[in-house]
This record gives sequence, C-alpha cells and structure tokens, in this order.
Amino acid sequence: MTDTLRLNLLLSPELNRVIEEIADDTGSSRSEVIRQALALMKVAHQGKKEGRHLGLVTDPKRLDTEIVGLL
Repeated sequence: MTDTLRLNLLLSPELNRVIEEIADDTGSSRSEVIRQALALMKVAHQGKKEGRHLGLVTDPKRLDTEIVGLL
C-alpha cells in the first residue's frame, strides 16, 4: 500500500474482543482483520447490486446458510 490513510474507530468492548480473537486465531493483526472484513463487505455489496446472494457452503453445489440482512 503506497497511499494509506489512518482511521480511528470507536468499538464496543464486545466487537473489540471479536476482532482480537480473530486476529489471534489467524495470526494476523487487528488492522488486517478489519481490512479483510471490509473486503468481504465489498464483495457482498457488489453481489447484492448484481442480484446475487451471500452464503456459506460445505458442498459447492448446495447452500447451507444464506446470510441475510447484511446490507
């Protein structure tokens, strides 16, 4: 990243714990967790604009869980 911007966030203690837990589990930083979360939100946003759905699968041919109400 050549051009970066510092962003300050106010988080609830619970959300901070979630971010810290994910960072610890994945061996990454809290900043990286937030960057990845925003990348996923970008994909979800673009998909919604295209009339697509967001979900979780164990078998690529079958949707296990559809994520609704995100956007």
